Amino acid sequence: MSKKQTQERRDFLKTMLAASTAPMVVSASTLGLGGAVAANDRIGLGFIAFGKRAGQLYNDFSKHPQSQFLTASDVDAGRRWDFVKRVGEGTKTYNDYRHILERNDVDAVIISTTDPWHAPAIIDSANAGKDIYCEKPLTLTIDEGKECVKAVRRAHRVFQVGSQQRSYSQFRRACELARNGYIGKLKQIDTYIGEGPTGGTDPNVGVPPGLDWDRWLGPAPYVPYRVTRCHYEFRYWYAYSGGKLTDWGAHHNDIAQWGNGTEDTGPISIEGEATFPEPGGYDTAVTLDVRYEYKDAAPVICHSTGENGIKFTGEEGEIFVNRSRIDEPDALKGVELKSDDIRLYKSDDHRGNFLEGVKTRNDCVCTCEIGHRSVTVCHLGNIAIRLGRKIHWDPDNEVIVGDEEAQAWTSRIEREPYTLPKAGRYSPPHRG
Repeated sequence: MSKKQTQERRDFLKTMLAASTAPMVVSASTLGLGGAVAANDRIGLGFIAFGKRAGQLYNDFSKHPQSQFLTASDVDAGRRWDFVKRVGEGTKTYNDYRHILERNDVDAVIISTTDPWHAPAIIDSANAGKDIYCEKPLTLTIDEGKECVKAVRRAHRVFQVGSQQRSYSQFRRACELARNGYIGKLKQIDTYIGEGPTGGTDPNVGVPPGLDWDRWLGPAPYVPYRVTRCHYEFRYWYAYSGGKLTDWGAHHNDIAQWGNGTEDTGPISIEGEATFPEPGGYDTAVTLDVRYEYKDAAPVICHSTGENGIKFTGEEGEIFVNRSRIDEPDALKGVELKSDDIRLYKSDDHRGNFLEGVKTRNDCVCTCEIGHRSVTVCHLGNIAIRLGRKIHWDPDNEVIVGDEEAQAWTSRIEREPYTLPKAGRYSPPHRG
């Protein structure tokens, strides 16, 4: 970074720290709440968190001319500065995302916070009448997912989970071939998600200038700042995420559910084994093998070792698929589905699918309900390997059966004042 850029950043941080919660004047909605399309047909977007992943989403959404980037929030003033550099000087940004929700010109929000903030931001955004694109994994706990589904349904919001593999043609084809019996009756589905890291043992240090550490932690217990707790590495601490099982697992187990025909339900038993880092640093699994049994569908086994991807094994062959390729039996190459086969939702552009949903009010390829069911699989796997025993799940009532300790882990104790908002109940931002 040049001296000029460094000074610009310092000046911005001073401005943001002093004015991030100042009163604002908002313009008219670009699209219009309730789906009334404005004359310019633009969709006003606000980012809730603007880290590296949000920057990628910014690039993806910018390919669509109907996207209009209006504002962003982030508890790190440096990241707010990054957004201003992209959009233009004078762009208003905030420390507290709820200021975005008060703006009438914002039609939809893009949530890419850490996992503990997903559910609060989803519920607040639904209550405020905003459509929502939220990165996976949908929530930190199973019970949070139930509340998100309730809020989104109540507010009739268009919702897209950032499980973008559903908009890759090879994943859709693999699932359609599997569900329609082209490899015979499904015997097993294996997902391969990679090993988790060890580390996180660096010392506690002072909070960097411009970072609101208390708000970054949010509902999670207060702890001193550590570089490897924050930003990307947060996903390897159970207080903030679920390791590889909710990172890559949220992608691949979602596809397994899609191909298994279980995206609206879930497993009935879960068991597995795992290894964990030494105490003092990261505490999510390093290696794991988790087996999910279903009532009327093939079992799913999630592994940490093996080539990243999903393998569908049937009585007459197997299909392997990942983001770079699909391997299917030679006899199936070029085969098209029959007219009476099950056809899955077709989307070839995940971000475009969401924008189209905002305009048409139609469901997207990965709704809040689907995202909730998919990450529930991952959460159940984490509960089983952390407890070291088999657990039984009632997918209809969404409860763990006969194990009070395991059931308690479907929720968490929240730190005041960052408790989960209720569906339909508005919670205004702190004015400071």
